[in-house]
Amino acid sequence: MSSFEITGPCRMSGEITPQGAKNEALQVICATLLTSEEVIIDNVPDILDVNNLIALLRKMGVEVRYLGPNRYSFRAADVDIHYMQTDDFRSRASSLRGSIMIMGPLLARYGMAYFPKPGGDKIGRRRLDTHFFGFTELGARFEFNSDEIFYTVHAEELKGTYMLLDEASVTGTANIIMAAVLTPGVTTIYNAACEPYIQQLCKMLSAMGARINGIGSNLLTITGVDKLKGCSHRILPDMIEIGSFIGMAAITKSEITVKDAAPSELGIIPMAFSRMGINFEVRGDDIYIPSQEEYEIDTFIDGSIMTIADAPWPGLTPDLLSVFLVVATQAKGSVLIHQKMFESRLFFVDKLIDMGASIILCDPHRATVIGHNHKTSLRGCVMTSPDIRAGVALLIAALSAKGKSVIHNIEQIDRGYQNIDTRLNQLGASIRRI
Repeated sequence: MSSFEITGPCRMSGEITPQGAKNEALQVICATLLTSEEVIIDNVPDILDVNNLIALLRKMGVEVRYLGPNRYSFRAADVDIHYMQTDDFRSRASSLRGSIMIMGPLLARYGMAYFPKPGGDKIGRRRLDTHFFGFTELGARFEFNSDEIFYTVHAEELKGTYMLLDEASVTGTANIIMAAVLTPGVTTIYNAACEPYIQQLCKMLSAMGARINGIGSNLLTITGVDKLKGCSHRILPDMIEIGSFIGMAAITKSEITVKDAAPSELGIIPMAFSRMGINFEVRGDDIYIPSQEEYEIDTFIDGSIMTIADAPWPGLTPDLLSVFLVVATQAKGSVLIHQKMFESRLFFVDKLIDMGASIILCDPHRATVIGHNHKTSLRGCVMTSPDIRAGVALLIAALSAKGKSVIHNIEQIDRGYQNIDTRLNQLGASIRRI
C-alpha cells in the first residue's frame, strides 16, 4: 500500500492542465465494442481505472494501439465472448466498477453478456437495477447467480420500446443507450441521465452512425441502426479535477490558472464556488483563480445558512461535495453540505475533525461546517483514503494544513487522478510518494 507524505501549508502558483474526464473515458472506451471498425480516442487519462479497462478489452480480443500520449486506437473486430466466463475475466472485471458498461455493447452486438458483481470504492450502495431494467425492457433475459455473484444477460432478439427509468443513473443510462443503438425499432428513454459524459457518448455514437435525438435532455429517442462505423473522438477535460483545483487554490491562498478547462461544460460548478466566496475569472478556455486571503460563504436571501447539495445534472455533481466540504473549513461563515446520493461519502470528515476542522456530522448524508476564516490552521495528521474523491479532498486539506500529513491507500486516488503528486509539485506543493 503506497502513501503520500505532505508537508504544509503549501502556497502554490502556476498553470495546470486537467486530465481527460475519467467517467467519460470509461463510457466511450466501452462503446468501441459496438463496431468492428477502428475508433480513435484522444485525451484518454492515464489513470488506474482507465488503464485496467483498456487491459480488460485487450484480453477480450480488442486490438488496442497506443498512438501517443493520451491517444489510443481500438478495433473490436474479433471479440472473444467466451473469455467472459473465465476466472481471469471475473477477477479483472470485479475490481473495476466502470467495466459494467461493456454489457450494453456486447448484448447489442452479440446477444449475450456476462458480468461479475462489480467492485470499486466504498462510497455506499450503487444498485445495478436500472441497467438490467433497461435490458429486460428491450427484450433481454436477466439471470443472477447468487452463489457465484454473477450476472448473465442474453437475448435472441431485441426490440425498441418506451421505458421510464427508476432513477437517472449515469452508467445505467449509458449502458441502455449502447444497447439501444443497434436494437431494431425506436427506443425512448425517459428520466435519462443527461450529464456531459452522456452527451459526449451520444455525440460519439452519432458520429459512428447512431440515430439519437434529445441529446442533453432527460428524454432520449433512439432509432436502431444495423451497424456502426469507426470514428475519432476527443474526451472533455475532467470537471471533477477542475473543481478540485479551484477548491485547492482557494484554501491554500494560491494563484493558479487551469488551462483548457472548457468552462462552458462545467454547468453549475462555477456558480457553486462563487457561493462559497471564491473569486475566479474565465479567460477564454482557461480559468484563473487569484490568491485570496479570505473567502466568505453566501447566505440565502432570508439570511439562513447556505446549503450545498448534490443533484442529477444539471445539478451539482456529488463527486465534488467532498472538495466543497474541505474548502468550507477555512471559509468565513458556515454551510450545510448535503450528500443525497451516497450514504458513506461523508464519513471521511472524522479525519478533518482530527485535523482541527469544526464540523458537525448530522447524519450519514449531512454535515454542517463552521469555517475558521484562516484564523486557525488545520494540523497535519495520518489518514487513509476511503475512495477517490475523499482521497483528493484529504490531499487538499493536507496541502493547507500546518505540519506533516500522511495519506495511506493512495491507490484510490491513483484510480481517478493522473500523476497528481508530480503535477501539484510543479506548482510548488510538497508531496512525496512513499
